[in-house]
Amino acid sequence: MQTALVMMVIHRFATEDLISEILADGGRVAHQVERNQLTTPLVEHRKRNVQVVDSARAVVASTPQLTGKPVMAGFTSEGRNIRTGVVCGGVFPFGQCNIVAAQSAYRAGQDWVVYTATPTIPLYVTPWLAASVIGVAALMATATTALGHRMVTAALRPVSAIRAELDQISETCPDRRVPFPPSRDEIHDLADSINRTLARLQAATQQQRHFTTDASHELRTPITAIRAEVEDALHAPEETSVPTLGNTVLGSVDRLEAIVGDLLTIARLETDRSVKGESIDLAEFVKSECERQPEPRKRFEFVLEPGVMVIGDRVLLSRLLTNLIDNAERHATSTIAFHVRRAPSPKRDVQRFPNGIATLEVTDDGPGIDRDKREVVFQRFARLDTARGRQAGGTGLGLPIARQIAEAHGGTLQIEDGPHGARLVLRLPSTPARRTRNEGVPP
Repeated sequence: MQTALVMMVIHRFATEDLISEILADGGRVAHQVERNQLTTPLVEHRKRNVQVVDSARAVVASTPQLTGKPVMAGFTSEGRNIRTGVVCGGVFPFGQCNIVAAQSAYRAGQDWVVYTATPTIPLYVTPWLAASVIGVAALMATATTALGHRMVTAALRPVSAIRAELDQISETCPDRRVPFPPSRDEIHDLADSINRTLARLQAATQQQRHFTTDASHELRTPITAIRAEVEDALHAPEETSVPTLGNTVLGSVDRLEAIVGDLLTIARLETDRSVKGESIDLAEFVKSECERQPEPRKRFEFVLEPGVMVIGDRVLLSRLLTNLIDNAERHATSTIAFHVRRAPSPKRDVQRFPNGIATLEVTDDGPGIDRDKREVVFQRFARLDTARGRQAGGTGLGLPIARQIAEAHGGTLQIEDGPHGARLVLRLPSTPARRTRNEGVPP
């Protein structure tokens, strides 16, 4: 393709140069006609033909090859204009095409025409030129291919090293990372992305192993308690009864059921993070959910700003709030406070919360949580060396599930500083407040 393009450009320039030559020859002859000083030969070039035609379209003079032949072309110069064209056959040998130029000459008050012709240049111009161009093109193609192969091989060498290292990374060596190339280019960025992905996979694998170990341990505890009670009853059946054994075992069964239920909830949240969209007034929602709590053991206090709207799944948000209430009830001394308000979005979170932040704070008056352990409680089956221990009755999955639900709604759940006790803060994307005549939600 490139060779053909080069030959076309050369052919064009050669043709233009040839036209300039025949125009020069024709101009010289036209000048002689006007002075009545025609000399022979009309042109020196053996392949060039000239005809001098008078106003009656009769050939007055011509080169020897066209002696006795009619006018070579049907077009004229149209006054002082010069016209060129390609004529095939006719006065020329069969199968030959010629470039013909017509120029006017003023003689004895009449317009004569001088025709100059030369064979057209073939597409390959000349054999030696075509061979030279093709040879140079082939040489350049060979050199380009060799250079390109060398450059690609050098460029892909780090990729081969990365691939070889990836082939060797397995479960037995998850801490290995791919090598970085010396240059700061796209391959370096690829290696960095791969290493960060491997780090995340390693962390996820370790978390999964820890989770499996913790879940096995948590499930083993009630199962062991049930086995102990049943074995005691079998060894001394006269010292127990079915109602006594059933009441003793039911506590462990309830704990097993709670753990399994929480594990299924976590699995569903990890499998499907999509939530159903429903407009919810957060203040009304909190009030109604608290009223549904069976015989709350602590006193509830409310500071609820009306019209704080969110879009979410009512069932999942109910589970989130129930987990926060259960957590607060286990550790509060006497009071649990609920505070709903709408806050503007900070600049760093304007894309996440374009219409502001719907905030729910749940605060208890219990012993609180140390700052360095606030993220630990969101780990599955996490236990703190405080009153928030196994004897409090939780499965260790309530707060992790609550955070997963918050994140599925595009929000966050964190533990922040408070005046006393633990202060859990839920932030969700707010929607424009609906128009209502109600002044607010009664406390």
